[in-house]
Amino acid sequence: MRVTCLLLNAATALCLALSAVAPVAASPANRQAAKPGAPVLSGANADLEVPLVSHRAVYELTLLKSTGTKSPTAAHGRIAFDFSGSPCEGYVQNFRQLTELQPAEGPTRISDMHSATFEDADGRNYEFKLQTTIDSATAEQIDGKASRSAGGLISVNLVKPKHQKIELGRNVVFPTEHLRRILAAAKASQNVIELSVFDGSETGAKVYETTTYIGHPVSGPAVEKAAHIPELDDLKRWPVSISFFETDQKDGAPSYTLSFDLYENGISRALRLDYGDFILAGEMTALELLHTPECSR
Repeated sequence: MRVTCLLLNAATALCLALSAVAPVAASPANRQAAKPGAPVLSGANADLEVPLVSHRAVYELTLLKSTGTKSPTAAHGRIAFDFSGSPCEGYVQNFRQLTELQPAEGPTRISDMHSATFEDADGRNYEFKLQTTIDSATAEQIDGKASRSAGGLISVNLVKPKHQKIELGRNVVFPTEHLRRILAAAKASQNVIELSVFDGSETGAKVYETTTYIGHPVSGPAVEKAAHIPELDDLKRWPVSISFFETDQKDGAPSYTLSFDLYENGISRALRLDYGDFILAGEMTALELLHTPECSR
């Protein structure tokens, strides 16, 4: 069972066993796509209407569906993280995820992941530190920095797992920029956006090709009690589904698909992680809004 880690925007973090899943279909009649070559949004433009809110959230993971002989028979876990920042200061995310998967045969597999990242407001610099432990094995560590030149090319300087310099293309975005581009598309009534994303996961050199489908705004109160706070009552939220593909394999099935409801201030609820032969659900059980620094941009 291969285990990999993904940092998804400012919304969540996932470190789980992966298998291929089928892509989510979009309506051909209403398909408007924002392509990867679109210019990077500035912090001022992306956060003009509703800024990304600083918050602390907890999600409980449970097994929603399981089929096939290689899928787990039971699963549970927890995601806890802090997200803070502003278009002036940039964005910081710290989180820990603990996940237990019980395979059909053999002992329970336990993964424990810690992560800390910083991304500046203009999506030009990104710092990341990740540590993952599977069962009692030695922890795997990733440590590095990525920066975008004036011409748009990205250079990644890795310290761990080994010293290495990697060059990425102009179309690649970092996680918080990814989130802001999705929100900008949702507010512009676009229902498809395709982006190449670098988050520092796996070996610290991986780029995912992503296709995001955005549904019509959702009305009505959220199911989770944690989301029943006045600050969310009048905010729009959209059903979002993101398919992650290996580079150069965009025509095949995605590695996995993540779905959730996304509020216009960057908070997510109702996670659904579809790995084809099993699906995990992530219920928000705690939410605390933190002080967001004022920004005049």
